[in-house]
Amino acid sequence: MSTPWRRSVDLEGLHHGGAPIPQASLVGSLLMSSGINGMDREGRIPPEAEVQVALVFDNIRALLVEAGGDLGDIVKCTFFVKDRGIRELIDQHWVTAFPDAASRPARHTLVQELSATQHLQCELVANIEGLNR
Repeated sequence: MSTPWRRSVDLEGLHHGGAPIPQASLVGSLLMSSGINGMDREGRIPPEAEVQVALVFDNIRALLVEAGGDLGDIVKCTFFVKDRGIRELIDQHWVTAFPDAASRPARHTLVQELSATQHLQCELVANIEGLNR
């Protein structure tokens, strides 16, 4: 059953291992993501944590653009990591993505068991402000 007020948002090449799950769901201006991982657009997850973190941030940007927004629309990110040491890598990309310390999204980082190939995964909540106009 299709719901006219909800739209699935997907990105070419990204997937959830064949599960019927969109990358995100957009309801009005509220965007809630599924797990955003460090997968490249060919559907591969590289082994290096540094590369995966960069890809997560690239995928976040692309997902927001596909939904009609940008990084400024993010309200909160939750990062799930295998190892707390990955927080330093996330922080490097975080301050580049959100350079204004007075206007950053909320963030939480949790240690979580992930698939064997994943070092991290991110979920986000965004308010796509441009959709309210």
